[in-house]
Amino acid sequence: MSSVEESRGKRGLGRGLSALLGEPVSVATKGGVAASAAVEGAAAGGVKTLPVEFLRPGKYQPRMHFDQAAIDDLTQSVKEKGVIQPLLVRQLAENSYEIIAGERRWRAAQAAMLHEVPVVVRELDDAEALELALIENLQRQDLTPLEEAEGFRRLMDEFQHTQEALARVLGKSRSHVANMIRLLGLPDPVKRMMDEGSLSAGHARALLTAEDPIGLAKQVVERGLNVRQTEKLAQEAAGAVGSAGRTTTKADKPEKDADVIALERSLSNLIGLQVTITQQLRGGELSIHYNTLDQLDEVISRLSGTAAN
Repeated sequence: MSSVEESRGKRGLGRGLSALLGEPVSVATKGGVAASAAVEGAAAGGVKTLPVEFLRPGKYQPRMHFDQAAIDDLTQSVKEKGVIQPLLVRQLAENSYEIIAGERRWRAAQAAMLHEVPVVVRELDDAEALELALIENLQRQDLTPLEEAEGFRRLMDEFQHTQEALARVLGKSRSHVANMIRLLGLPDPVKRMMDEGSLSAGHARALLTAEDPIGLAKQVVERGLNVRQTEKLAQEAAGAVGSAGRTTTKADKPEKDADVIALERSLSNLIGLQVTITQQLRGGELSIHYNTLDQLDEVISRLSGTAAN
Protein backbone atom coordinates (compact mmCIF):
# COMPACT_ATOMS: atom_id res chain seq x y z
CA MET A 1 0.00 0.00 0.00
CA SER A 2 1.33 3.44 -0.93
CA SER A 3 1.90 6.09 1.71
CA VAL A 4 -0.96 8.13 0.24
CA GLU A 5 -3.35 5.17 0.37
CA GLU A 6 -2.19 4.38 3.89
CA SER A 7 -2.78 7.93 5.07
CA ARG A 8 -6.20 7.98 3.42
CA GLY A 9 -7.12 4.74 5.15
CA LYS A 10 -6.15 6.18 8.53
CA ARG A 11 -8.00 9.40 7.78
CA GLY A 12 -11.26 7.69 6.85
CA LEU A 13 -14.32 9.36 5.38
CA GLY A 14 -15.22 12.85 6.41
CA ARG A 15 -12.03 14.17 7.89
CA GLY A 16 -13.16 17.30 6.09
CA LEU A 17 -11.89 20.82 6.38
CA SER A 18 -12.08 21.02 10.16
CA ALA A 19 -9.30 18.45 10.50
CA LEU A 20 -7.29 19.91 7.65
CA LEU A 21 -7.50 23.46 8.93
CA GLY A 22 -7.09 22.61 12.60
CA GLU A 23 -8.73 25.01 15.03
CA PRO A 24 -11.15 27.58 13.57
CA VAL A 25 -9.25 30.50 12.08
CA SER A 26 -10.60 34.01 11.65
CA VAL A 27 -8.82 35.68 8.75
CA ALA A 28 -9.67 38.75 6.71
CA THR A 29 -7.89 40.36 3.80
CA LYS A 30 -8.86 43.70 2.41
CA GLY A 31 -7.09 45.46 -0.40
CA GLY A 32 -4.53 42.68 -0.39
CA VAL A 33 -3.41 43.28 3.21
CA ALA A 34 -3.90 40.59 5.82
CA ALA A 35 -5.93 41.72 8.81
CA SER A 36 -3.64 39.89 11.19
CA ALA A 37 0.15 40.10 11.05
CA ALA A 38 0.30 36.84 12.96
CA VAL A 39 -1.66 35.12 10.21
CA GLU A 40 0.51 36.70 7.52
CA GLY A 41 3.57 35.21 9.18
CA ALA A 42 2.00 31.82 9.85
CA ALA A 43 4.36 28.87 9.87
CA ALA A 44 4.58 26.54 6.88
CA GLY A 45 1.41 24.48 6.59
CA GLY A 46 -0.72 27.17 8.26
CA VAL A 47 -2.79 29.98 6.78
CA LYS A 48 -1.08 32.32 4.34
CA THR A 49 -2.12 34.70 1.60
CA LEU A 50 -1.77 34.19 -2.15
CA PRO A 51 -2.48 36.48 -5.12
CA VAL A 52 -5.85 35.67 -6.67
CA GLU A 53 -4.20 35.19 -10.06
CA PHE A 54 -2.20 32.24 -8.67
CA LEU A 55 -5.43 30.29 -8.09
CA ARG A 56 -7.63 28.40 -10.53
CA PRO A 57 -10.96 26.55 -10.15
CA GLY A 58 -10.76 22.93 -9.05
CA LYS A 59 -11.50 20.24 -11.61
CA TYR A 60 -13.38 18.30 -8.92
CA GLN A 61 -15.81 21.10 -8.08
CA PRO A 62 -19.17 19.37 -7.42
CA ARG A 63 -21.19 22.54 -7.92
CA MET A 64 -22.74 22.61 -11.40
CA HIS A 65 -24.41 26.00 -11.06
CA PHE A 66 -23.27 29.24 -9.43
CA ASP A 67 -26.09 31.54 -8.35
CA GLN A 68 -25.01 35.01 -9.46
CA ALA A 69 -27.25 36.69 -6.89
CA ALA A 70 -25.57 34.68 -4.13
CA ILE A 71 -22.15 35.58 -5.50
CA ASP A 72 -23.16 39.25 -5.51
CA ASP A 73 -24.24 39.01 -1.85
CA LEU A 74 -20.98 37.31 -0.95
CA THR A 75 -19.04 39.97 -2.86
CA GLN A 76 -20.68 42.70 -0.79
CA SER A 77 -19.78 40.83 2.40
CA VAL A 78 -16.18 40.44 1.22
CA LYS A 79 -15.98 44.17 0.49
CA GLU A 80 -17.09 44.94 4.03
CA LYS A 81 -15.35 42.22 6.04
CA GLY A 82 -12.83 40.56 3.74
CA VAL A 83 -12.50 36.80 3.20
CA ILE A 84 -13.15 35.32 6.64
CA GLN A 85 -12.52 31.63 5.98
CA PRO A 86 -9.37 30.55 4.12
CA LEU A 87 -9.58 28.58 0.90
CA LEU A 88 -8.21 25.04 0.75
CA VAL A 89 -5.81 24.62 -2.17
CA ARG A 90 -3.10 22.32 -3.47
CA GLN A 91 -0.02 23.42 -5.39
CA LEU A 92 0.31 22.30 -9.01
CA ALA A 93 3.42 24.22 -10.02
CA GLU A 94 5.29 27.35 -9.08
CA ASN A 95 2.73 30.15 -8.62
CA SER A 96 -0.09 27.79 -9.64
CA TYR A 97 -2.64 26.44 -7.16
CA GLU A 98 -5.88 24.51 -7.59
CA ILE A 99 -8.88 25.36 -5.39
CA ILE A 100 -10.22 22.36 -3.52
CA ALA A 101 -12.76 24.28 -1.45
CA GLY A 102 -13.70 27.95 -1.65
CA GLU A 103 -14.29 28.79 -5.31
CA ARG A 104 -17.25 31.06 -4.45
CA ARG A 105 -15.04 33.02 -2.05
CA TRP A 106 -12.37 33.30 -4.75
CA ARG A 107 -14.90 34.60 -7.29
CA ALA A 108 -16.30 37.08 -4.78
CA ALA A 109 -12.79 38.27 -3.86
CA GLN A 110 -12.06 39.04 -7.52
CA ALA A 111 -15.35 40.87 -7.90
CA ALA A 112 -14.50 42.85 -4.75
CA MET A 113 -11.14 43.81 -6.33
CA LEU A 114 -9.06 42.04 -3.69
CA HIS A 115 -5.51 41.18 -4.75
CA GLU A 116 -4.93 38.35 -2.27
CA VAL A 117 -6.93 35.74 -0.38
CA PRO A 118 -6.13 33.59 2.68
CA VAL A 119 -5.41 29.96 1.87
CA VAL A 120 -4.31 26.71 3.45
CA VAL A 121 -2.04 24.68 1.16
CA ARG A 122 -2.15 20.91 1.47
CA GLU A 123 -0.52 18.05 -0.41
CA LEU A 124 -3.41 16.03 -1.84
CA ASP A 125 -3.66 13.46 -4.59
CA ASP A 126 -6.54 13.50 -7.07
CA ALA A 127 -8.68 11.11 -5.04
CA GLU A 128 -8.26 13.09 -1.83
CA ALA A 129 -8.97 16.34 -3.69
CA LEU A 130 -12.24 14.95 -5.04
CA GLU A 131 -13.33 13.51 -1.71
CA LEU A 132 -12.64 16.70 0.23
CA ALA A 133 -14.29 18.92 -2.39
CA LEU A 134 -17.45 16.82 -2.25
CA ILE A 135 -17.60 16.49 1.53
CA GLU A 136 -16.89 20.18 2.13
CA ASN A 137 -19.76 21.22 -0.14
CA LEU A 138 -22.12 18.59 1.27
CA GLN A 139 -21.40 19.71 4.83
CA ARG A 140 -22.18 23.29 3.87
CA GLN A 141 -25.63 22.16 2.65
CA ASP A 142 -25.71 24.78 -0.11
CA LEU A 143 -25.71 22.43 -3.10
CA THR A 144 -28.83 21.88 -5.19
CA PRO A 145 -30.64 18.56 -4.60
CA LEU A 146 -29.18 17.06 -7.76
CA GLU A 147 -25.67 18.29 -6.94
CA GLU A 148 -26.04 16.74 -3.49
CA ALA A 149 -27.31 13.49 -5.00
CA GLU A 150 -24.46 13.38 -7.50
CA GLY A 151 -22.00 14.05 -4.68
CA PHE A 152 -23.37 11.08 -2.74
CA ARG A 153 -23.18 8.88 -5.83
CA ARG A 154 -19.58 9.82 -6.57
CA LEU A 155 -18.48 9.22 -2.99
CA MET A 156 -20.07 5.77 -3.15
CA ASP A 157 -18.90 4.83 -6.64
CA GLU A 158 -15.40 6.28 -6.54
CA PHE A 159 -14.56 5.70 -2.88
CA GLN A 160 -16.72 2.67 -2.09
CA HIS A 161 -18.37 4.46 0.83
CA THR A 162 -21.68 3.03 2.02
CA GLN A 163 -24.88 4.97 2.52
CA GLU A 164 -24.60 4.33 6.25
CA ALA A 165 -21.08 5.78 6.39
CA LEU A 166 -22.09 8.86 4.41
CA ALA A 167 -25.14 9.44 6.61
CA ARG A 168 -23.11 9.15 9.81
CA VAL A 169 -20.34 11.52 8.70
CA LEU A 170 -22.60 14.12 7.12
CA GLY A 171 -25.13 14.10 9.96
CA LYS A 172 -27.99 12.90 7.76
CA SER A 173 -30.29 9.89 7.92
CA ARG A 174 -29.54 6.91 5.75
CA SER A 175 -32.99 7.21 4.18
CA HIS A 176 -32.15 10.81 3.21
CA VAL A 177 -29.01 9.64 1.41
CA ALA A 178 -30.94 6.84 -0.32
CA ASN A 179 -33.80 9.14 -1.35
CA MET A 180 -31.45 11.77 -2.75
CA ILE A 181 -29.57 9.20 -4.84
CA ARG A 182 -32.89 7.96 -6.23
CA LEU A 183 -33.45 11.41 -7.74
CA LEU A 184 -30.68 10.69 -10.25
CA GLY A 185 -32.95 8.08 -11.84
CA LEU A 186 -35.50 10.70 -12.91
CA PRO A 187 -35.77 11.62 -16.61
CA ASP A 188 -33.63 14.57 -17.74
CA PRO A 189 -36.62 16.91 -18.35
CA VAL A 190 -37.67 16.47 -14.72
CA LYS A 191 -34.10 17.09 -13.57
CA ARG A 192 -34.03 20.32 -15.59
CA MET A 193 -37.20 21.48 -13.83
CA MET A 194 -35.42 20.85 -10.52
CA ASP A 195 -32.34 22.78 -11.63
CA GLU A 196 -34.57 25.67 -12.71
CA GLY A 197 -36.29 25.65 -9.32
CA SER A 198 -39.71 24.71 -10.73
CA LEU A 199 -39.71 21.45 -8.77
CA SER A 200 -38.36 20.79 -5.28
CA ALA A 201 -36.76 17.55 -4.15
CA GLY A 202 -40.02 16.73 -2.37
CA HIS A 203 -41.99 17.12 -5.61
CA ALA A 204 -39.48 14.98 -7.46
CA ARG A 205 -39.54 12.18 -4.88
CA ALA A 206 -43.31 11.95 -5.25
CA LEU A 207 -42.84 11.27 -8.97
CA LEU A 208 -40.12 8.63 -8.68
CA THR A 209 -42.39 5.62 -9.19
CA ALA A 210 -44.83 7.29 -11.59
CA GLU A 211 -45.43 5.76 -15.04
CA ASP A 212 -45.16 9.19 -16.68
CA PRO A 213 -43.03 11.41 -14.40
CA ILE A 214 -42.44 13.98 -17.17
CA GLY A 215 -46.14 14.49 -17.85
CA LEU A 216 -46.97 14.66 -14.15
CA ALA A 217 -44.10 17.08 -13.50
CA LYS A 218 -45.47 19.42 -16.16
CA GLN A 219 -48.89 19.29 -14.50
CA VAL A 220 -47.34 20.05 -11.13
CA VAL A 221 -45.57 23.13 -12.50
CA GLU A 222 -48.53 24.38 -14.54
CA ARG A 223 -50.97 23.97 -11.64
CA GLY A 224 -48.56 25.14 -8.95
CA LEU A 225 -49.14 22.06 -6.80
CA ASN A 226 -47.47 21.61 -3.42
CA VAL A 227 -45.76 18.37 -2.38
CA ARG A 228 -48.86 16.85 -0.76
CA GLN A 229 -50.92 17.61 -3.87
CA THR A 230 -48.18 16.12 -6.03
CA GLU A 231 -48.22 12.91 -4.00
CA LYS A 232 -51.99 12.70 -4.45
CA LEU A 233 -51.65 13.35 -8.20
CA ALA A 234 -49.09 10.54 -8.49
CA GLN A 235 -51.34 8.16 -6.52
CA GLU A 236 -54.32 9.01 -8.73
CA ALA A 237 -52.24 8.45 -11.84
CA ALA A 238 -51.07 5.08 -10.52
CA GLY A 239 -54.67 4.09 -9.81
CA ALA A 240 -55.73 5.08 -13.31
CA VAL A 241 -52.94 2.99 -14.83
CA GLY A 242 -53.85 0.00 -12.67
CA SER A 243 -57.51 0.12 -13.71
CA ALA A 244 -56.86 0.73 -17.43
CA GLY A 245 -58.20 -1.96 -19.73
CA ARG A 246 -60.75 -3.48 -17.34
CA THR A 247 -64.46 -2.88 -16.91
CA THR A 248 -65.63 -1.42 -13.63
CA THR A 249 -68.18 -3.59 -11.84
CA LYS A 250 -69.88 -3.66 -8.48
CA ALA A 251 -67.33 -6.24 -7.43
CA ASP A 252 -64.54 -3.69 -7.75
CA LYS A 253 -62.80 -2.84 -4.52
CA PRO A 254 -63.95 0.40 -2.87
CA GLU A 255 -61.75 3.48 -2.93
CA LYS A 256 -58.89 3.23 -0.43
CA ASP A 257 -59.73 4.57 3.01
CA ALA A 258 -58.23 7.98 3.85
CA ASP A 259 -56.73 6.58 7.06
CA VAL A 260 -54.96 3.86 5.08
CA ILE A 261 -53.57 6.46 2.66
CA ALA A 262 -52.32 8.51 5.60
CA LEU A 263 -50.71 5.40 7.10
CA GLU A 264 -49.02 4.65 3.76
CA ARG A 265 -47.63 8.16 3.69
CA SER A 266 -46.39 7.97 7.28
CA LEU A 267 -44.64 4.65 6.68
CA SER A 268 -43.14 5.94 3.43
CA ASN A 269 -41.73 8.98 5.20
CA LEU A 270 -40.43 6.80 8.03
CA ILE A 271 -38.39 4.39 5.89
CA GLY A 272 -37.79 6.63 2.87
CA LEU A 273 -39.38 4.20 0.37
CA GLN A 274 -42.83 3.90 -1.19
CA VAL A 275 -45.19 1.79 0.91
CA THR A 276 -48.48 0.36 -0.35
CA ILE A 277 -51.18 -1.15 1.87
CA THR A 278 -53.77 -3.40 0.22
CA GLN A 279 -56.87 -4.21 2.26
CA GLN A 280 -58.52 -7.60 1.89
CA LEU A 281 -61.55 -9.28 3.42
CA ARG A 282 -59.33 -10.57 6.21
CA GLY A 283 -56.20 -8.60 6.93
CA GLY A 284 -54.26 -7.28 4.01
CA GLU A 285 -50.83 -6.84 2.45
CA LEU A 286 -48.10 -4.29 3.05
CA SER A 287 -45.68 -3.79 0.14
CA ILE A 288 -42.39 -1.89 0.26
CA HIS A 289 -41.09 -0.77 -3.13
CA TYR A 290 -37.34 -0.51 -3.68
CA ASN A 291 -35.11 0.18 -6.68
CA THR A 292 -31.68 -0.90 -5.46
CA LEU A 293 -30.22 -3.59 -3.23
CA ASP A 294 -28.93 -0.86 -0.91
CA GLN A 295 -32.50 0.23 -0.27
CA LEU A 296 -33.55 -3.38 0.40
CA ASP A 297 -30.58 -3.78 2.75
CA GLU A 298 -31.68 -0.68 4.66
CA VAL A 299 -35.19 -2.07 5.16
CA ILE A 300 -33.81 -5.39 6.36
CA SER A 301 -31.45 -3.58 8.76
CA ARG A 302 -34.32 -1.57 10.20
CA LEU A 303 -36.54 -4.64 10.64
CA SER A 304 -33.74 -6.63 12.26
CA GLY A 305 -32.80 -3.74 14.56
CA THR A 306 -29.23 -3.44 13.24
CA ALA A 307 -29.60 -0.04 11.61
CA ALA A 308 -27.25 2.67 12.85
CA ASN A 309 -28.74 5.18 15.27
